[in-house]
Amino acid sequence: MRFLTFFFFSLCLFFAPRASAQERYRLVFWNVENLFDTYDDSTRNDDDFTPQGQFRWTQKRYKDKLNHLAQTLLSLGEQTGNIMHPPLAIGLAEVENDKVLRDLCRGTILRNCHYDFIHFDSPDRRGIDNALLFRKELFHPFLTQNIFVSDSASHFFTRDILLVEGTVGNNDTLILIVNHFPSKRNADNEHRRKEIAQRLRYVMDTLSAAHPNGALVVMGDFNSTPQEPVIQKTLVGNDGRYLNLMVDSDALGSYKYQGRWSLLDQIIVSRNVADNASPCPFQISSDKGQVFSPGFLLQDDERNMGQKIYRTFLGPKYIGGYSDHLPVYVDLQKRK
Repeated sequence: MRFLTFFFFSLCLFFAPRASAQERYRLVFWNVENLFDTYDDSTRNDDDFTPQGQFRWTQKRYKDKLNHLAQTLLSLGEQTGNIMHPPLAIGLAEVENDKVLRDLCRGTILRNCHYDFIHFDSPDRRGIDNALLFRKELFHPFLTQNIFVSDSASHFFTRDILLVEGTVGNNDTLILIVNHFPSKRNADNEHRRKEIAQRLRYVMDTLSAAHPNGALVVMGDFNSTPQEPVIQKTLVGNDGRYLNLMVDSDALGSYKYQGRWSLLDQIIVSRNVADNASPCPFQISSDKGQVFSPGFLLQDDERNMGQKIYRTFLGPKYIGGYSDHLPVYVDLQKRK
């Protein structure tokens, strides 16, 4: 039934005309859980994700993963009449390289949405990076940059922050920043997250000063909840310049670990997109970020009750699902 639903949905999308103008734009972030190709790259620690590796990462499993991601991203679109509007931009975490992004954009049903992508290789030891997909007929990047946040002196290497500045519509500025903070699995990473948050906050303040009427959207897997000091105090602060849309979210969470849900995936925006009197051409349609949690992304959680995320792997065991995180999103609309 899921396949048939997706099949007919895809046909509708294929024949839908490309939108030349929109008044509402969806921005998405998703940690897609180890999107590796099947080839061994001697410059990266990707041996496990090969057909002979620990995860037995075959071409079939890789293609299934790509199709699962494409299905989900299309499902995140908005429908107006008979026209489906896919998300304007999609921040991704845990992608290996340009090849997996080309395969996702051009080798799946996403090809009909005319996505392009921005990606830089980072020094992360696992070989995973941040990336941005965008609808190239609507969003026009004029600056792209990877922000180095590793510490070479102490041999600490992590994924770079991805910064993309661009325009939408009548040259209205939209600034997107994609993040993936260091994991909580290593206790030493707590101070690393704080240092990266301090660096990110400096970048946010600099961009806000340079583009006072532009919309700034910071998205990512922060490996911290909205209430933790690294997010609430260091990154967002109490000066009212930024708004974390996940603070008052109605969702249980975007990630489940040992039976407990948490909102590690968040979207933070500049205050000017929330203020009614702001000259910023964009305005958020809701002051709450949303977690996308359709039934096909979930499974029954027999051990902990409720539901859990339908992930690709559980340890080395292949589950065959989508990701170990749920996507989060926000809608920006043009001011009247």
